[in-house]
Amino acid sequence: MPVETPSDNSQRAANARALVRGARTAALSTLLANDGAPYGSMVLSATCPDASPVLLLSKLAVHTQNLLHDPRATLLYDAASSLNDPLTGARLSLVGCIRPIPAEATTACRTRFLARHPSAAAYVDFADFSFYRLAPDRAHLVAGFGQINWIEGADMLLSQEQWAALAEAESDILAHMNCDHADSVALYAHKLLGQAAGPWQMVGCDPEGCDLELAGTLVRLPFTAMICTPGQVRQELVRFSQLARTDNPL
Repeated sequence: MPVETPSDNSQRAANARALVRGARTAALSTLLANDGAPYGSMVLSATCPDASPVLLLSKLAVHTQNLLHDPRATLLYDAASSLNDPLTGARLSLVGCIRPIPAEATTACRTRFLARHPSAAAYVDFADFSFYRLAPDRAHLVAGFGQINWIEGADMLLSQEQWAALAEAESDILAHMNCDHADSVALYAHKLLGQAAGPWQMVGCDPEGCDLELAGTLVRLPFTAMICTPGQVRQELVRFSQLARTDNPL
């Protein structure tokens, strides 16, 4: 039997985080407050800087009432629905507890959520809406036939040393790229990721990649290695720009 190594576990966790980071929605499973029966719903999803999921939920929603009664929940992230054979694609069940984020700690998560879901700005300040975070206990990753593994919750998250500097600089990075280098952002999506040409926007940047969006389509541009400083991000984006301008970047 093959012996698993720390690098195997690290790569699985990175693959799992990529699913979470790249998703705009997730299937949320909670327990009904009246009888404990499972209840499923769809929610908009973004991530906190450490890669934990952040949700914007209304207290009037059934799933939120369930969570306030019992915070245990699962978020299912699916990257397989567009495939001819969906069962060959990757999906992740993230199991943990979902609780409100304290108001004083919402700034970074709020900014990241609204960049990914700008329509939420119409109701984010309604009295019944609040931000919630899932603290993962464990994750079940199905990455294809025979590639099925459990991942410890602690391995799913980045340390503060890995994300803090980029979280502080993220808004400046996005503004700089979208205002001064919009042509490069469009080339990333079109030339490097095979997407349709258009005015793509960079809507997120974290230690493992950037998120690009156009008309509701979200794609992820992964970095070649973990990047923890704004200077390293600049170097990587310059390299991507040079690559995108070659004859055959894909």
